[in-house]
Amino acid sequence: MVLQKSSDLVRINARRTDVFDIFNFKHYVGPNPYLDIGALVFDFALVDSREPLPIEDYIAKIGDRYPHLGRQSYESYAHLFAQVVSEVGKLDMDLHLNRWSVKPYPDFVRISVQSLHERTTREVAYFVWDWFEAITQDEDFTFDEQLVRLQNKFRASVYGGPTVYALLRTAYEKGIPAFYLWEEGLMQYGLGKKHVRGVATTFNCDSHLDSEFTTRKDDCKAFLKTLGFPVPEGDIVFSEKEALAAARQIGYPVAVKPVVGHKGIGVTADVQDSKELAAAYNRALAAIPEDQLTRIIVEKSISGSDFRLLCVNGRFVAATERRPASVVGDGYLTLAELIRQENRKPARLDTPTSPMSKIQIDEAMELYLEEQRLSLDSVIEKGRTVYLRKVANLSAGGMSIDATHTVHDDNIILAQDIAQHFQLTCLGIDVMTKSLSESWKSSNFAILEINAAPGVLMHLKPSEGESVDVPSYILETFFESGTNSRIPIITFNKISVEELQATIDHILLQHPNWTIGAVCRDAVFVNRSKKVLSKDYNSNVQTLLRHPKLDLLIAEYAEDILNEEGMFYRSSNMVVLDNPSETEMMLVRDVFDGSTVVIRKGNDISIRRRGLIEDYSLGEDEPFTRVYLKETGAIF
Repeated sequence: MVLQKSSDLVRINARRTDVFDIFNFKHYVGPNPYLDIGALVFDFALVDSREPLPIEDYIAKIGDRYPHLGRQSYESYAHLFAQVVSEVGKLDMDLHLNRWSVKPYPDFVRISVQSLHERTTREVAYFVWDWFEAITQDEDFTFDEQLVRLQNKFRASVYGGPTVYALLRTAYEKGIPAFYLWEEGLMQYGLGKKHVRGVATTFNCDSHLDSEFTTRKDDCKAFLKTLGFPVPEGDIVFSEKEALAAARQIGYPVAVKPVVGHKGIGVTADVQDSKELAAAYNRALAAIPEDQLTRIIVEKSISGSDFRLLCVNGRFVAATERRPASVVGDGYLTLAELIRQENRKPARLDTPTSPMSKIQIDEAMELYLEEQRLSLDSVIEKGRTVYLRKVANLSAGGMSIDATHTVHDDNIILAQDIAQHFQLTCLGIDVMTKSLSESWKSSNFAILEINAAPGVLMHLKPSEGESVDVPSYILETFFESGTNSRIPIITFNKISVEELQATIDHILLQHPNWTIGAVCRDAVFVNRSKKVLSKDYNSNVQTLLRHPKLDLLIAEYAEDILNEEGMFYRSSNMVVLDNPSETEMMLVRDVFDGSTVVIRKGNDISIRRRGLIEDYSLGEDEPFTRVYLKETGAIF
């Protein structure tokens, strides 16, 4: 490909020393003229007054960081740039963003890169641009430091939580439509009457009463006890004095934790005496939100290991052992240095998809080290393992070890019996026992608490052991396949309000109980009821697909809408094109196998249906509506 250059007169963003220029950014939430998926699209050019290094020099430098890219050949600088943006866009987190395209124009090249979050992808493009320019100038480039900044940006986005991203990735792989509802702060999976909405592993079909009940650890514990399940003896206290009295009555060691809490925050296990109890009480107190009453649980501390049993739709699917953060001495380094060394391991990148978080140094750690007659300055003898916390808090650097295949049948039945008492899609059951391979009926087994919104990363990416594909179990609860997550969609490149109403009426004659959503540039309907039309065209489409009763969507996507906004959804069951432009022909690109495509060019009609093509000409005074209305029956 001939090198594309921009003259000094049209230089947009390039700085004085730059040899490349990127400009004209546009973000599409879905299929667009350049990619059949959400993408960031921008223009790329070489600055006319400056010469880049040979492309091999850039490939060599990039190959040092991404060896597989260094082994490839590239048609142009633009192709190299596009693939590097795509690769960096995965953020070393194995994000599923791997699609890109390059389209040449006379004065520039248009690059399209698959995108989930506009701000992050745009910053990735600028990051790669700075990297290319640093290579040109033979300057140092703080790649890892800047990549961490990008990871943190993505982590702070609505898609960056590990559970949300894992579900989103799985939905993409299964062909399940998924998008974020900004006004509601929820993810939607599926379309129309097939859809579910949720936050992480909590969904709109879950009982909010059951979900709230699990946060009341005292009441929940009492309920489990009435069912005959093993729970540790304990009490609710409202002051440090009451905590001391409760501990004396129960007998040390005890565990202390706030009634309302999550992620192990404020939890202290194995409290041995009144001095430790005072510190544990204060940690629990500090973890209670300001708008909550002071209520703290003091209960018998059970010896053993910490396990999470996970049930989806009332069925046991995974078990994980959680161990406190630890380091192994080498005879030379202090504990603080061992922690720093451990935190540099790739497994502790502390991204949304890392198997482990970085080890956190705080007061709880230092107090526990004191109990072991250690400090951060202690040098640990070679081979000795030092545990840094009493509680296996994964967010503070703990380890997760898959234990799914070790669980005794009695413990599986126990977990399922508990889960089936709650109308919740996902339920995490935290237990303490020496081994899950022994029945709870004959071992020191205790249920510590249950969680209505359990995370999935500990099962999906354990520190040790096999991965359990929990996101698939969750989404398969709602959808047997990607096809089951969708409603039929008919897409037009142009349709008038009158034609839209006629199409609705025609389909309602065949399916009188259906709810049909329809939108064109001039109106929005639910059946024949006219609704408010938003200036943002795709927001109309989203609102209809959010409708929990919708059986069918009819939507118009003309050239100007495709160029400005792109499509909201992928793939149609029927596409009707009336004298389409080249851009509007992209609608034929995004269809299912077996879809019907009707194209009119002048009086010539072409119908493609289940691999067959039928061509004919319209009769005199024969309306086009007669052609496509006849075909609607084939998609239901």
